[in-house]
Amino acid sequence: MGILFAILITLSFGLVFNAVQSNTITVAFENSFGTDRLTVGIIMAVIFAGIIMGGVKRIAKASEYIVVVLAVLYIGVAAFVVLANITQLPAMIALIVKNAFGIEQVAGGTLGAALMNGVKRGLFSNEAGMGSAPNAAATADTTHPVKQGLIQAFGVLTDTLVICTSTAMIILLSGVYKGSDLGGIELTQAALSVHIGSWASGFLAVMVFLFAFSTLIGNYYYGETNIEFIKSNKVWLWVYRICVIAMVVFGAVAKVQLVWDLADLFMGLMVVVNLIAILMLSKVTFEALKDYKKQKAEGRDPVFTRDRIHIPGEVECWQSEEEVIGDKSIHVAN
Repeated sequence: MGILFAILITLSFGLVFNAVQSNTITVAFENSFGTDRLTVGIIMAVIFAGIIMGGVKRIAKASEYIVVVLAVLYIGVAAFVVLANITQLPAMIALIVKNAFGIEQVAGGTLGAALMNGVKRGLFSNEAGMGSAPNAAATADTTHPVKQGLIQAFGVLTDTLVICTSTAMIILLSGVYKGSDLGGIELTQAALSVHIGSWASGFLAVMVFLFAFSTLIGNYYYGETNIEFIKSNKVWLWVYRICVIAMVVFGAVAKVQLVWDLADLFMGLMVVVNLIAILMLSKVTFEALKDYKKQKAEGRDPVFTRDRIHIPGEVECWQSEEEVIGDKSIHVAN
């Protein structure tokens, strides 16, 4: 299952999802500045190649601050839009509630389609249940795995309920969705232009470039680490790098619906494998959570060692109680 999942995440994130991000960037720039999508794609691929050839350290350096700054800035823009249209807020909330509970969809016979689209876009947004986020979470330096698990859960809250809701409010308060055939980033650009002027479209295009470009780097990292898990071979790594760069260019010129359909397919395959793993690991997870709560109740900063709970198989990444005590003794002696 580990090998199968490593293959799926490499194909999904390194190739397909990077095509989606590239597509979003080039469509946004074409809509705002009238640029040629292929030209933007090639320029982006060249910059991207320069970063990934520099290795993981350069990847981390390039992504360290971009996302946090942009997220705060984007939420600030959304807050301004909401305050400027505060009188429309009750009607917008009523519209969301009616659609959330399927009242209008049931009447129109489109409830299933609405639910399916919500699941697909929500899954792409926060990756909850896909098994991809643990690739990043596993690199964290923490004293107890439950601590990082809670941080990951908070990440889902922040991403979907804060960032995505901000986008929903911007679009719904603009009214541009009514009778419009716009979709994706173009719809958000049109909505922002209504709220804060035509310059907002270009502003969002630049923001999307930075957001999506940092995601390109993160997606690439997922694939690289999983290829190394399968087989530490430089040839395969270089083949992967070439394929990723090619998919960035492909995504730049591909039809929007095609890249999203590919993303949905691979997301589904990842979820199936990951949910089986979650089910099989659930006993260990609940034991770890119980241990965390017990230590918190005792007024301690929870510290995990592999002998605190029963974990089947060999555990490589957590010390035993004896090893922790030994390390402390060496540290004190030094």
